[in-house]
Amino acid sequence: MQAASMEDKVVIVTGSGRGIGREIALLMAEHGAKVVVNDTGASVSGQDEAASPADEVVELIRSRGGEAVVSRDSVAEWPSAQRIVAAALDNFGRLDCVVNNAGILRDRIFHQMTPEEWLPVINVHLNGSFFMSRAAADSFKAQRSGAFVHMTSTSGIVGNFGQANYAAAKMGIIGLSKSIALDMQRYGVRSNCISPFAWSRMIGAIPDNPEQRERVEKIKTMTPDKIAPFAVFLGSDAAKDISGQIFGVRRNEVFLFSHIRPVRSVHRAEGWTPETIASHLVPALRSSFAPLDRSPEVFSWDPI
Repeated sequence: MQAASMEDKVVIVTGSGRGIGREIALLMAEHGAKVVVNDTGASVSGQDEAASPADEVVELIRSRGGEAVVSRDSVAEWPSAQRIVAAALDNFGRLDCVVNNAGILRDRIFHQMTPEEWLPVINVHLNGSFFMSRAAADSFKAQRSGAFVHMTSTSGIVGNFGQANYAAAKMGIIGLSKSIALDMQRYGVRSNCISPFAWSRMIGAIPDNPEQRERVEKIKTMTPDKIAPFAVFLGSDAAKDISGQIFGVRRNEVFLFSHIRPVRSVHRAEGWTPETIASHLVPALRSSFAPLDRSPEVFSWDPI
């Protein structure tokens, strides 16, 4: 198989001032990529903008002999997403990979969640992934190559308490990625998702209560640098025949997630009534109903 080199490739990593994005940007540069380090400097909730930590990441890449530039534009608006892509094209002359990593959290139990908590999370995660991908699509199409790496989450794939906004956005990203993979395969463009298990500022925002405390302590052992190698691989030519997939990375474990498909079916030649649904369909299918479980219950063993 071809080596997972990013030599002479240009990569945008959104939300790369800290955490998982920072580690991806650094490893991309270590493998030869020219990197646009995009970060607004916002807090976990998307507020309180400060001097961007992207500057530190860029200086670190340059001190190691790499090439990088800072972008402080938000992914959550179409004009600013276009400016992020323009930063790659203007500074490096091309674009080969977009890592849609930027994200915020505004956790709240569903029946207390407000539109002000719903909309910004959807805007950054889902709309931001669309805006960035669409802004890059024309360049990818013209050069007949390119890779998208999107961050999803088991909060959507499996489920979690108090994250309806985040879970909905992350499931939407899976649909977006698959659509990109289908629509752009003819141009040699691929699109994949990573569901990362790692300690970050966002995970650190999980409410501190006895039920979550043990889970958080386990997550602290899963460092962001463990996610970066898979992102570099998916951005490289070594993954040129991999598209439309959903991977999970949990310390030294890698998971391939299934896509939603029918599990059982029943039929009645004469059609269905509410009564026969209750008396026939439900008993026939109940054993295959998905439980109301959450990510900690599905991934119940300690990370390896």
